Amino acid sequence: MIKAILVFNNSAKPRLIKFFEYYPEEIQQQIVRETYHLVSKRDENVCNFLEGGSLIGGNDYRLIYRHYATLYFIFCVDSSESELGILDLIQVFVETLDKCFENVCELDLIFHADKVHYILQELCLGGMVLETSMNEIVARIEEQSKLEKQEAGISAAPAKAMTALKEMNLPQKIKDIKLPDLNLNLRF
Repeated sequence: MIKAILVFNNSAKPRLIKFFEYYPEEIQQQIVRETYHLVSKRDENVCNFLEGGSLIGGNDYRLIYRHYATLYFIFCVDSSESELGILDLIQVFVETLDKCFENVCELDLIFHADKVHYILQELCLGGMVLETSMNEIVARIEEQSKLEKQEAGISAAPAKAMTALKEMNLPQKIKDIKLPDLNLNLRF
């Protein structure tokens, strides 16, 4: 089971943090710092698997990571997960991001955090892997984009209606209405 997904840059600035177990915010920050120190000091030509840090479960957990350009993608998993399978999952995640953002960069993760989280939710939810096909994930993202565009059209309808009312010049039209004279003889 996946316990956490962390993405941070070479300067230890977190760009995506997703924990599938509850940790207080203070502990989460310590986990990010410890994970960064464990991963960043490793040489580029060594294995991408290492034992989890003391804060996130110790020897029963593994940190599986990939370093792309300025970003580290780290998955913290328990011993039941396949290290090679998780490496492949990281590759699918990065390729999906790349396809959705056209040459993904760190700024995409910052300014489109909602879309990145949606992609991640299509990939895994609750620490369980849901989908490993990049094409399926991209298809779901495109469907979501279409729905958002339709909702934008619906939400714009009240504004369009108000504009149409203003263009009708209702106060003048009301003045132009001719009502018949009513001669009523009222007696009290």
